[in-house]
Amino acid sequence: MMRKTSVILLSAVTGAALTLFVTQPRSVLMGSTARAATSDTYRQLNLFGDVFERVRSDYVEKPDDSKLVESAISGMLTGLDPHSSYMDAKSFRDMQVQTRGEFGGLGIEVTMEDGLIKVVSPIDDTPASKAGIMANDIITNLDDEAVQGLTLNQAVEKMRGPVNTKIRLKIVRKGQDNPIEVTLVRDNIRVRSVRARVESDDIGYIRITTFNEQTTEGLKKEISNLTSQIGADKLKGFILDMRNNPGGLLEEAVTVSDAFLDRGEIVSTRGRNAEETQRRSAHSGDLTKGKPVIVLINGGSSSASEIVAGALQDHKRATLVGTRSFGKGSVQTIIPLGSGNGALRLTTARYYTPSGKSIQARGITPDIEVLQDVPDDLKARTDTKGEASLRGHLKGADGDEKTGSQSYVPPDAKDDKALKTAADLLHGIKATVTAPAPVTGDKAAIDKPAANKAAN
Repeated sequence: MMRKTSVILLSAVTGAALTLFVTQPRSVLMGSTARAATSDTYRQLNLFGDVFERVRSDYVEKPDDSKLVESAISGMLTGLDPHSSYMDAKSFRDMQVQTRGEFGGLGIEVTMEDGLIKVVSPIDDTPASKAGIMANDIITNLDDEAVQGLTLNQAVEKMRGPVNTKIRLKIVRKGQDNPIEVTLVRDNIRVRSVRARVESDDIGYIRITTFNEQTTEGLKKEISNLTSQIGADKLKGFILDMRNNPGGLLEEAVTVSDAFLDRGEIVSTRGRNAEETQRRSAHSGDLTKGKPVIVLINGGSSSASEIVAGALQDHKRATLVGTRSFGKGSVQTIIPLGSGNGALRLTTARYYTPSGKSIQARGITPDIEVLQDVPDDLKARTDTKGEASLRGHLKGADGDEKTGSQSYVPPDAKDDKALKTAADLLHGIKATVTAPAPVTGDKAAIDKPAANKAAN
């Protein structure tokens, strides 16, 4: 029987789209060692059955059998790494809805850390950003319920709800002695993932906040608009700002990269077995007509944004400015479990930049490091720990792991040192440092198209 699975590249934030593909079941030649391992596995499963029955019969209150099984599955998956988990039917539906870029809620990208909800970043122009919620804030309570003990999906579900309903959050913030309480009104979150403006009269500034189904079309539109507004002859180049971008759909990361490239590999994904390797490559047609590109990244740039940054850096198509990225370089497969049973989110592969580098637990180092001037009252909470600091994370491919880096972006553009450096580079005021050697060979042809994937 053929098994349908859906491969997704996820960060620790919620949201992904699904494209199913079919894989053939693997044939197994079982020798004596394999039979012994299988026998031991069955003994462990019998142990689980014994514990399950004892809980059902002797627990002080009659437990819900389905919740017991669900909790057991969740425990098994969360024990693997920070990005593997179980999604119940509702969470699975919510995930599919979110990839369209529209959902009801607060507008916070979150992850789970030490049993608490940690803010990766608020989404621009949402109740969360307007209320002043910041990256690295720890959410300890939702209304009167403690977050401790909830799964990430359960906490996200509680933060969502009907438009115009209220929820009270208790937040612990570094540098603040007492918890902060804030009441938010849920809104219909329409994630506008691409914003643009003219910078210094002759530079096109493009900000990508996340990678959803509208990102590539939004990028194409803004490149065209900026070129028309400034004039092709006057236009010095583009600044692509992906700071604090937590990721999203891999397919969008590939097509965004393709918008700036004419040829060559963009990203490859490699699983346990060699036959699972897939490569995505660029097609002819640079939408910017070869104009210089500066990419801004920092400690909050994760997953899909790292794919774009890595591809443009390896091909010497862009100069990267800012601080080292988050370091999320693993692929998750979404496996539907049948009607009403939700799905598994299981880590199945790592992804690699065109030069063959894995950024897992390491991140991408910019060509030019620029540290921001941080106000004294914010210095305690402007560094992101990165993937390498997450408990149970996949180890880096060669063991070379790096901790996180600065993720502060000044609210006023005139104080933004990275932005100023990028503008200076495009105006020829500063010379760029030596970038990595270009990737050789044209890999425009691939064996088969990869499934639609999402980066967390």
